[in-house]
Amino acid sequence: MLQSLTIKNYALLRELEMRPSEKLNMITGETGAGKSIMLGAIGLLLGNRADTRSLYSEDQKCIIEGVFTINKFSLESIFDQEELDYDPICILRREISPSGKSRAFVNDTPVRLETMRGIGHLLVDIHSQHDTLMLGDNSYQREVIDAFASNEALRKAYYQKYQQYHRAKQEFERVSTEASRLRQEDDYNRFLLEELHQATLQDGEQETLEETMQVMENAGNIQEQLQIIQTLCGGEDMSVDQLLAQAKQATAKIASFSPTYETIYQRIESCLIELRDITGEVENEALQVEFDPEKVEATRERLDLLYKLQQKHQCDSVAELLKLQGELEQKVDQVNNLDDEITRLRQVQEVSQREMQEAAQQLTESRQAVLAPLAQELAQLLRNLGIPDAVVEIEQREVEPTEEGIDEIAILFSANKGISPQELRGVASGGEFSRLMFCIKYILAGKTSLPTIIFDEIDTGVSGEIAIKMVNMMKEMASKHQVIAISHLPQVAAKGDAHYFVYKDNSSEKVVSNIRRLSEEERVEEIAKMLGGNNPSSIAYENAKELLSF
Repeated sequence: MLQSLTIKNYALLRELEMRPSEKLNMITGETGAGKSIMLGAIGLLLGNRADTRSLYSEDQKCIIEGVFTINKFSLESIFDQEELDYDPICILRREISPSGKSRAFVNDTPVRLETMRGIGHLLVDIHSQHDTLMLGDNSYQREVIDAFASNEALRKAYYQKYQQYHRAKQEFERVSTEASRLRQEDDYNRFLLEELHQATLQDGEQETLEETMQVMENAGNIQEQLQIIQTLCGGEDMSVDQLLAQAKQATAKIASFSPTYETIYQRIESCLIELRDITGEVENEALQVEFDPEKVEATRERLDLLYKLQQKHQCDSVAELLKLQGELEQKVDQVNNLDDEITRLRQVQEVSQREMQEAAQQLTESRQAVLAPLAQELAQLLRNLGIPDAVVEIEQREVEPTEEGIDEIAILFSANKGISPQELRGVASGGEFSRLMFCIKYILAGKTSLPTIIFDEIDTGVSGEIAIKMVNMMKEMASKHQVIAISHLPQVAAKGDAHYFVYKDNSSEKVVSNIRRLSEEERVEEIAKMLGGNNPSSIAYENAKELLSF
């Protein structure tokens, strides 16, 4: 339940703190005094979107904090799922900075808004006039049925099977579409692949061929230059070899005189060894260089083939051609294995569809089982609330599978004798809608462990004895849940275990909304004003005391 609510710098609320009773709380005040503003603030704790335009002072941060006692409601698993520390006292806090940045906290731990929304809706159920309008929506009506039937486990089981089927169907359709495309391309892919296979490509061959071709095309010049190198390095007349040999002999004569000369001698000897090695390699290369017209032509043809293939496939190397060859092989293999893969995926889809249908049928049967009992209970409650000829019927129609099952639920209603029940949105008046929604909340309150229920003018369109019956039902709900009700009816307001009054303070430059808990004397005054206006008569005071004495 809600232990305390603190609101700072929100709308017309500069600073407000409220500590509601564990049972039935009534909130009254003039229209526009700020009652709905409080609901907007609580809505932020439940994950609603924030807006900087709602700040009282645009240069200060807005803070909304709710402290809840949750030890009686078995919510530990929810905190485990969200990886949050569980505490019997749960603090939800929402902060909105002047820049528009919004932050959410659960027990002082920053959380995503979705997390706050998930936890908040387990702690508070707000009925607003918007919810009454939602009652005409078939999706909302289905949610009512599921809540009455306690279908949470069946809905989760079905949703998992629905997701599995949806994924299997998508995969089957994807592969089938891909198969159709690949089959259209298959003949061309096989032609391209055969062309590459016939080319017997080898990684790195292009570089080798280009080097060989360059050598053969310049064979004459290469041989000429190699001969010059041979002559200079190792020829008979004044070659580098002879000169280095003479230098070695001269250095050998003085090498023993100094380590430095010995080092010079060794270095000259090393140069001579390296030179003779180079000369030998040059001689060997000279023997390898030849001009073979047939080999030149064969090399040129091979290079032309590689260049044409690269140009055709917009590649820059044989390596890229080989990569393309591998991709084509994979596509051809895919086509070869398509029938087996499609058959396998079709079987997976059929199995998942069958499992989804079985889960859907279980959910449907659970819903069907409660349609008549819920309709009867609603009709009886409505008769007690002043609609003596109320008739409620609930229809279930099978539809294509959705995330919520295969059922469309329609609540049919008639308030008048002899008139067949019809869809709510077409036949119910505002007051009838409010009473029907209240009856639904009353019934569901006995099915859920929701800590706090808030009614925003649920008594709209009713008065007198009917209002008293409604508030008595609220008191019954308050025996198991904390109930907070905003009301304009004195008969309703008088039955609260605690009574809060919302009012505007115009004493400063900017109007401020405030709330205070009324004492017993103040309650008499407020109820009397609700009965007789701002200047109530003595009779209004007596009536107020009588209402409060019940």
